Amino acid sequence: MKDISDKLVAIESPFRGEGYSETEINILYAKACIHDALTKGEFPYASHLFFTQDGILDDKVPEERQLGIDAGIGWANVAKKRVVYTDRGISTGMEYGIKAAEESGVEVEYRTLPNFEDFLEEAKKKVSGEDYKFKK
Repeated sequence: MKDISDKLVAIESPFRGEGYSETEINILYAKACIHDALTKGEFPYASHLFFTQDGILDDKVPEERQLGIDAGIGWANVAKKRVVYTDRGISTGMEYGIKAAEESGVEVEYRTLPNFEDFLEEAKKKVSGEDYKFKK
């Protein structure tokens, strides 16, 4: 039987958008990326969805954002590869993760989400439309 750890992958996708609606779309996108990886027989982990849940870390606080990134990097280094979904671009946090993977010798694979345009059309219907802007 194949070692189960061979199926562990760390997912990289954007989290924070220009405003709340874009962040909501990014969250839906990350969930779709996880689904895509699962359908490929992989066991994905997306730290940016876990650590940003209410009551864990606040992505708007730079020190807490960095804690989440660092914790995600730590876990991702045990994964067999880092899967980078590129349909929505590559964020600063993703660049950090890619660099960490390369420095640790973890394989980096770039992917796009199948039927991304259909996904985006449906995702835009689901977001709240709030216009909150994140502080820089």
